[in-house]
Amino acid sequence: MKTATLPSLRVDAGLRMDAESVLRQGETLSSFIGLAVRDAIRSRQMKTEFIARGLASGDRARPAGEYFSADDVVHELEDMLAAARPIPTMPFFGTWSLLSTRPAMSPCSR
Repeated sequence: MKTATLPSLRVDAGLRMDAESVLRQGETLSSFIGLAVRDAIRSRQMKTEFIARGLASGDRARPAGEYFSADDVVHELEDMLAAARPIPTMPFFGTWSLLSTRPAMSPCSR
C-alpha cells in the first residue's frame, strides 16, 4: 500500500513537550500522532453509526407509536447489569440481595 503524509501541524512547545512526555518506550512522536488520528477517526465513525442507529430506531417505533421513557430504559439496563454481576458475599453476614424492586418496563406515550 502506498503511504501518504498528513499536513504538518504547528503547535506550541508545551503541547509538544506534553506529547513527548507520555511516549512509551520505542514509540515515536509520529507513531503517537498517527495512533491519535486513527483513534479520532474511529471515534467519529462510531458516533455517526450510533446516531444512525438511533434515528433508524425512531423511524421503526413511530408507526407503532410505542415508546419507552429514558428512565425506564436506564432502570432496565441497571437491572440487567446487576443480574449479570456475581452476587458478592460478606464474611459472617451472608449474601447481599441484588433483586430489583422496580417494575418491568412499560410503554409510554410521547
